[in-house]
Amino acid sequence: MTTKLTLSVIIPAYNEEKTIEKVIRQVNDQPLVTEIVVVNDCSSDGTKNILDGLGDLEKLRVFHHEKNMGKGAGIRTAQKEITGDIVIIQDADLEYDPVEYPKLYKFFVEKNADAVYGSRYSGNEVMVDSFVHYYGNRLLTTVSNIFTNLHLTDMETCYKMIRADFFRNMKIECHCFGFEPEVTAKLVKSKARIFEVPIYYEPRPFDHGKKITWWDGVKAFWYIFKFNVLR
Repeated sequence: MTTKLTLSVIIPAYNEEKTIEKVIRQVNDQPLVTEIVVVNDCSSDGTKNILDGLGDLEKLRVFHHEKNMGKGAGIRTAQKEITGDIVIIQDADLEYDPVEYPKLYKFFVEKNADAVYGSRYSGNEVMVDSFVHYYGNRLLTTVSNIFTNLHLTDMETCYKMIRADFFRNMKIECHCFGFEPEVTAKLVKSKARIFEVPIYYEPRPFDHGKKITWWDGVKAFWYIFKFNVLR
């Protein structure tokens, strides 16, 4: 009989008052999820008040930063709080759909995975992304693959489901969006068994609150080099 693994979901959030409650309730409705750890990164809109009003959700725990520090910092705060067997990062917008969790989860049960990446660009049906965002992600993934010797199609994906013992032992250094190349490099150096599976993705345009910019892409090249070569 297969032992059921408990799943912790980390949601770093900054100024997501329009979507945060809907995302959390979608995550809460997933049977696999045993806890939700939200880190509010000193939002200046109504995000904090919304989070404080969700006391009806028993799976939910909320932490607030007193100053804005970035996505990576939010993940690092949650890293110390999770209790599950495996963990996944969930963005606080509506680009990624929590109904996809079982696609990643099954690799831990059936294939003894240490990490599973949900790929937005591997032949799955997706909403058409912008030219710059699509090819920017492909370029970053290719450069990362050169250093890690992996064959990922989407290194920058938010959906990275990771065995908790690997995740807890990982020293996360990046404060911002550099978490993605950092965690990839560190998983490889830890000899993790990494799988990849297609997921549905609905990109959010910048006029709807998307926060990652071209400068974050430029910095990602530095993080790829830093965590693969200098660490």
